[in-house]
Amino acid sequence: WINRAVADPSPLLKQVGSLSCSVNPNPRHTLKQHSTMKISALPLLLASGVTGFLPTVPTPHTNGAIRLQASIPLSTDYDVIGGNEETSAMSMSSITASENPRVGVLMLNLGGPETSDDVEGFLYNLFADPDIIQLPGPLSPLQPLIAWFISKRRAPKSREAYESIGGGSPILKYSNEQARLIAESIQQKYGLQVKTYIGMRYWYPFTEEALDQIQKDNIEALVILPLYPQFSISTSGSSLRVLQEDFSKHSAKYKNMVHTVVPSWYDRPGYVQAMVDLLTEELDSFTEEELEEQRQVGDGTMKPRHVLFSAHGVPKSYIEAGDPYQTQMEECVQKISEKLPDDVGVHLSYQSRVGPIEWLRPYTDDVLPGLGEQGVRNLVVVPISFVSEHIETLEEIDIEYRELAEESGITNWRRCPALNTYSGFVDDMAELVMEALAEPAQTVTEACVANRVRDVELQPLDERLGINTAGVQGVGGDFGDGNLLLRDQERLIARVAMVGVALTIFLEFINGKSILQVFGV
Repeated sequence: WINRAVADPSPLLKQVGSLSCSVNPNPRHTLKQHSTMKISALPLLLASGVTGFLPTVPTPHTNGAIRLQASIPLSTDYDVIGGNEETSAMSMSSITASENPRVGVLMLNLGGPETSDDVEGFLYNLFADPDIIQLPGPLSPLQPLIAWFISKRRAPKSREAYESIGGGSPILKYSNEQARLIAESIQQKYGLQVKTYIGMRYWYPFTEEALDQIQKDNIEALVILPLYPQFSISTSGSSLRVLQEDFSKHSAKYKNMVHTVVPSWYDRPGYVQAMVDLLTEELDSFTEEELEEQRQVGDGTMKPRHVLFSAHGVPKSYIEAGDPYQTQMEECVQKISEKLPDDVGVHLSYQSRVGPIEWLRPYTDDVLPGLGEQGVRNLVVVPISFVSEHIETLEEIDIEYRELAEESGITNWRRCPALNTYSGFVDDMAELVMEALAEPAQTVTEACVANRVRDVELQPLDERLGINTAGVQGVGGDFGDGNLLLRDQERLIARVAMVGVALTIFLEFINGKSILQVFGV
């Protein structure tokens, strides 16, 4: 194997029967080790110095074989399992003891307030995330103060938006249903029983709560599945950072659990086809009268049906720093578009921008008036980066953007539903989980490094405050010039608060007593 001290692996070969192993260099200076063993149960092999071990279950693609994978640092000096009789016997004992593997699937999502009373707390958690507002090192202790200020400022307007869609976000309801159906699909199609968990980033059930339950259930192998098709530092990256920190701080808790991450899945044929299915249904709903209305516009050469993929935006600075989101989004739209009829015009825009800085262009609220001016009458809007309905589909698209489209002359509006519990999507996610169990493992840390989670530098402090004081998730975003003065005032207040805290700390340090005692209080 890898350890050159292992002179004779024959004891392992005698007990296992067959073994294949390949070692390849990795750009992040790790080695990937794979071995295939003809056994019928999910093993849990623990080796000192080996991280990211992923034992996997039989699938139709492996003819009943179980593959073991591990990510091994180049500098690690360890004894490979199978190096001697004692180790081999011990590993086989653990294999034969695991006839009923405990496999879990942790599904990560943003979260959302379930009632109007939850809105302010949700906003606070959002803005307290350093991936949303990342302060310079010396000012990082002020993050809670700034989060409190912005959440107080934005809560009333955001609460109104949630009231317009029934008082709360349905994202947890859909996520729970997706988890249940995926588990059922895996059981029915592959005969494997898995437990599913929901980990929300900014509201209940939090990721930490899911991890606690995973520990209580003694899960041995965990597939981590962000419910974001495309990877971004602000979505999947933020959730994976929480996991990475918890795994690092409490490594002893997870010594009997192995995991793998699926960072993105925007290019999966099954996912692409599910999007095409839902989109085609909306395209086919245009009546002959509506198609004729489009033909009468201009010189009659315009395509009779149009699709606008409206993706969640991110600040341009994220992309410039290496975030793969824009590239993955464009590739995803291209794959879907290739399956659409030739008489469909395709457009891509980005929604939910807030604040005065530049986000990914073109903006949805700029594209819609432009399409109207071009004479587009039949339009299907597709929430491409969302797998379930929530505030950005139900309020921002269905209410705000529809009103803007109709004012711009787009008379025949359609909106493609989010994937939600569509069977094609559910079945593809079930297959994705099984493939993740059968493929080489990618740990949380590896996923973070590969996607530059820790390398992204966000915009300067003033601009970051400008982004977030205007709204959240596209809710309550004010873009007019009339709000510039208010934003300047908010910046000034935030600066004064920072200076005040810094001055207080300085005075207490100089005098060796609290600021109240300095002034005789």
